[in-house]
Amino acid sequence: MKHPVRHPVKPSVRHLFSSAGSRLPVPAAVLALAITLAGCGGPGTGTAASVPSVAAGAQDVQAVAPATAPATAPAGSGPSAAGETGETGTAAEAADPSASATAVLPGLGPRTLAEIPDNARQVVVVTGKDKNSPQSQVVLYQRTDDGWTAGQTWAAHNALKGWTDDHYAGDLHSPIGVFTLSDAGGLLADPGTKLPYDRSRAFTVGGTGFEGEPLAGSFDYVVAIDYNRKPGTSPLDWTRPLGTGRGGGIWLHVDHGGPTHGCVSLTKQHMKELLLALDPALHPVVVMGDRTSLER
Repeated sequence: MKHPVRHPVKPSVRHLFSSAGSRLPVPAAVLALAITLAGCGGPGTGTAASVPSVAAGAQDVQAVAPATAPATAPAGSGPSAAGETGETGTAAEAADPSASATAVLPGLGPRTLAEIPDNARQVVVVTGKDKNSPQSQVVLYQRTDDGWTAGQTWAAHNALKGWTDDHYAGDLHSPIGVFTLSDAGGLLADPGTKLPYDRSRAFTVGGTGFEGEPLAGSFDYVVAIDYNRKPGTSPLDWTRPLGTGRGGGIWLHVDHGGPTHGCVSLTKQHMKELLLALDPALHPVVVMGDRTSLER
């Protein structure tokens, strides 16, 4: 029986305030396998994109054409277009954020808005150019007494084949939905985020992407998107509440200049800025999908 992607997972305060010290220990070999199969990787579909060799401690694991898997939480709607060049952090930056606060999050329809938890004071809106496009834009909104205030508009990449309401491992689509953001990590040191942060060599990645671009550095900074994962654990945690077939390891991570297997990618500078801005006390969520789906 097919399990729906959307289910009302509204992580508890305990999840959102988990500390790095409370994380479950994950052996190095398991970390390498997990990141290979799930951290923006997973069962491949035989495309040209080779999956990075992932170093966990002294061991390298070579992956075969991965597909980004999601992290756990409810689903909602999605994103809007990035620059035509597909370059993250260029054309989209020209579209400056609206400085004024608005009562309602722009571009989101009633169905999508209904999925955002009432306590969410930070919303990362990822709007895909269209249902089948790997290009999108990202805006961080923060709620104030006057309404929602938009941050800058950043160009981004999403999955090679665009977006889906019914994500499966290896389908090369990013899941449409509203998901909590509970945990972060990366190969580099914590830049100062308030989110629990797991620094690990297991975030090392190599190989090339769909357009032949090097993947090295893609996991320097990551924020786990809570689709099919256990909030309150490292992004490398292998727990998949919906089963491994529904994917896992859907992250916000550093852009490598091409489409992803299911994740959303931003320039390193914008990932750092996002990490510094996200605050578990404000119960951040990501709302992601193509523009039309988000307007539902």
